[in-house]
Amino acid sequence: MKGIHFENVSKHYKEGDRTFTALSNVSISVKPGEFVAVIGPSGSGKSTFLSIAGALLQPSEGNVIINGTQLSDLKPKELSKLRLEQIGFILQTSNLVPYLTVLDQLLVVKKMKGSITNEDKQLAKELLEEVGLGEKLKKYPDQLSGGERQRTAIARALINDPNIILADEPTASLDTQRAFEIVELMKSGLKSRNKAAIMVTHDERLLKYCDKVYKMVDGNLTLSEEQSAVQ
Repeated sequence: MKGIHFENVSKHYKEGDRTFTALSNVSISVKPGEFVAVIGPSGSGKSTFLSIAGALLQPSEGNVIINGTQLSDLKPKELSKLRLEQIGFILQTSNLVPYLTVLDQLLVVKKMKGSITNEDKQLAKELLEEVGLGEKLKKYPDQLSGGERQRTAIARALINDPNIILADEPTASLDTQRAFEIVELMKSGLKSRNKAAIMVTHDERLLKYCDKVYKMVDGNLTLSEEQSAVQ
């Protein structure tokens, strides 16, 4: 079972004597090669959903399965290994390390798995070339534009060849043209590598790039009406 699958996933929090439900019985499957968007208002449960998808948060009920592995079966060290090797994150802010060059932003992720090889360096350079940063390898984050920082973040997310890509408002800090460029770049890179990708976004202008669009409201996830009509 390749890709990422939620089976009746719920997440509850205790607030004093009350129980707050952040996610309610969510089921979704994203297969390799699919680029899916999740939209919804602030506080609707999108961040909780993405945190559970990224193995950063455990559900209260239900199962999350990544490439055939049920996450509830894994110990903390195994979860950390899975996050490093099978999940790539692209966040709202690029979260680049200020004192590392563009090239080293990618290599530091490789170093988490062990020593860096010449093959790793070549792969990092190829990824950065692909996202249009071949001439920026020795630049630092403060020497880059917002779009260039997000391009670096995309390349970094792909450096370990993960099966799953999770993007949290990846264009929030960009103007319209740069936002379109980044999402086009994401789509082409993810499709060519057959990755299962989920993007949480408020920007409905970006939805045309996605294969499916889901709406999150009060912890409930549903396929958008337009998408339902197409299915």
